[in-house]
Amino acid sequence: MPMPDADIHPTATGRALQLVEAHQEPADLIFYAGWFCPFVQRVWIALEEKGIAYQYKEENPYHKDKEFLKVSPKGLVPALVHNDKPIHESLVILEYLEEAFPNAKPLLPKDPYTRSLVRLSIDHTSKSIIPNFFKLLQSQDSSSQNSALSSLYESLQKWTAGMLGGGRGPWWAGEEMTLADLVLMPFIGRLYILEENRAFDLSKTNAKFSAWVKHALAHPSMEQTSSERNYYAQIYNRYLKNKAQSEAAKATRSGGVIP
Repeated sequence: MPMPDADIHPTATGRALQLVEAHQEPADLIFYAGWFCPFVQRVWIALEEKGIAYQYKEENPYHKDKEFLKVSPKGLVPALVHNDKPIHESLVILEYLEEAFPNAKPLLPKDPYTRSLVRLSIDHTSKSIIPNFFKLLQSQDSSSQNSALSSLYESLQKWTAGMLGGGRGPWWAGEEMTLADLVLMPFIGRLYILEENRAFDLSKTNAKFSAWVKHALAHPSMEQTSSERNYYAQIYNRYLKNKAQSEAAKATRSGGVIP
């Protein structure tokens, strides 16, 4: 019997499907993606922001295709092949795109110190916000849900407190989007699942974070890489029941580090 996550809807939908269809021509960069995956979406947003030519290839990581394993040894999306060279892991890919396409729109500040602050924000998102997101999503009893909810609010507050310029610009670092925004945006696009099922209340964060969420969700590359909500619901219902078999779900259950 196949694991339940292997039966996900096979393609993106809505505006995301339109974007997929527009990127089927061969290109020097092949983007191996899973439309449903937030880690994929952060790379997809970066490709769109930078205007990099790419060929989109849908890959269901639960099927562990042998050819795909040559590109991504763990069988996880996202992954790239650029000029016949494979790259995997979303944060590694984002850094690679910055270096491999120096003439494209930058998503890291020029100033070394400011760049280091952006990377610290990314580290906080990876080690605090995202684990708390999944803990809340997968917790099954009210006590653990309340604890995870409190931790998520706290981690989002800390993220907002680190905003450069006091949060006066629309993005984390001010007027321009950076990787600090981009690595979190796909999870913000899924906050409604926590609102509907885990008592998350955006109004209990703070005004700066709420304004950032509104701006991020309406950003063109975020909208263009997002599928229709009801298809996400089919996937995240498994997380809500703590039955999902993704690496993130398994790490959350075991108390391990999300890969």
